[in-house]
Amino acid sequence: MRVTVDPVRCEGHGICCLFFGERIDLDDWGYAAVDPAPFDDIRLARKARRAVAACPEGALAIEITAASAAPRRH
Repeated sequence: MRVTVDPVRCEGHGICCLFFGERIDLDDWGYAAVDPAPFDDIRLARKARRAVAACPEGALAIEITAASAAPRRH
């Protein structure tokens, strides 16, 4: 999975960075700058969902990547 940001909807509140600072930083103008690298860590996934839910503009989304959708072998 990965987090994406709609730069048109982002108003620069910065709440996402507070919830998911591991993958979201703020640019020079205070808008979300998201690390586009996919991840499958459950702890990061929880934080990502919280950040997406907390965005007052609905500018963040979670995208399921092919790697995270594939079944895991144990």
